[in-house]
Amino acid sequence: MGVATAPSGPTPESDRAGPDRAHWLRAARETADDLATDAVAREQAGKTPFDEVSRLREAGLLTLLVPAEAGGGGADWSTAYAVVREIAAADGAIGQLLGCHYFLSWSAQFFTGPARAVQLGRQTAAEQLAWGGGFARQEAPLRLARKGSGYVLDGQQSYATGVLVADRLAVRAERADTGEPFAVLVDPAHPRVKIDGDADTFGQRLAAGGSVEFDAVRVSADNVLGSLSADEDVLSPLTAFASPVGRLLSVQLLLGIAEGVLAEVRECSRSGHSLWHPAWPVGSPQDPRMLTLYGELTVLARSAAALSEQAVQAVHGGLARGEDLTYDEYAEIAVLVAMAEAAASRAAQESTTRALDIIGVRSTSSRLGFDRFWRNARTLALYEPVAHRLRDVGDYFLNGAHPPFVLPG
Repeated sequence: MGVATAPSGPTPESDRAGPDRAHWLRAARETADDLATDAVAREQAGKTPFDEVSRLREAGLLTLLVPAEAGGGGADWSTAYAVVREIAAADGAIGQLLGCHYFLSWSAQFFTGPARAVQLGRQTAAEQLAWGGGFARQEAPLRLARKGSGYVLDGQQSYATGVLVADRLAVRAERADTGEPFAVLVDPAHPRVKIDGDADTFGQRLAAGGSVEFDAVRVSADNVLGSLSADEDVLSPLTAFASPVGRLLSVQLLLGIAEGVLAEVRECSRSGHSLWHPAWPVGSPQDPRMLTLYGELTVLARSAAALSEQAVQAVHGGLARGEDLTYDEYAEIAVLVAMAEAAASRAAQESTTRALDIIGVRSTSSRLGFDRFWRNARTLALYEPVAHRLRDVGDYFLNGAHPPFVLPG
């Protein structure tokens, strides 16, 4: 197995007429700093994050990926990944909400024609829309039936990110006659759409997740964006590329959480607060055991970040290839993303668990809120089991098997 690299080519997403990367990273840092000031209180209150979405909207982050000529920020995916990671370090749930929005609002680029994709981009920018939902497989699947010149959507999606604050829903539904899955766009204000904030998860509480019920919802033909079939006779390599593009967002969430908890714990260490484990000298940041633990966690996080950077560059190159992308190129990049996801998951889970050892018994204080990092990382790991990614890597390495076309929820 080789290591995917970024093929040369122009950035496909925009003409770069919008603000530069430095602008967006600065906006992300300022927004993250703002979110960090009340992160513990907001997470414990668990309110629907309308205010948080307003903060993202005011910073211009919701339209970051929309081409500048369509009224958006004109940024590329490498910038979007960096922004999600920055936000996730301050608030993992809001990072997930933003990442889901980026993937879904950009998904028309993969699943529908250029004209419709441009139209949706312009609308997202003009109305500052927030997108929620997800394309992961559901049991039982949503059903899409022909009716006149359009369709009717029925069923319940048990969990979807961002639906409590979304202005548009993008979901997966199967044709009632053929069983073929499609990406479907729905206005959540439709009277036959019922959204319930019943997720009640122990982590990622502010990701605005919930269930959605569709009761004979009329859907126009142009809002059935395109096929999600994994059949290579239907699925082009570029459409399949939606999988690693979306999955790389999970990597940024996990890295952000790992880096966020380490930054907060380090701040406690440097501030001289007496938060150390009773077995260690109180207020002794030179204790060899503590230094070793910091070293181990830093190496773990930095190693995962380095692998993530390789994956980001490879995804950037794959997007630049566009319609010229081959299945073999898609597979190698998808495996590299799977490797990054496995490494980031381990880094997040290890960092959020062992960081509590540095704080010691004081980490049990709800006032400090260190437990939110562990709960957020564990929740993400349960929804996206690392064993699945390792299996994909192993099957590719041993058998040359292409990774499955799996979209994020």
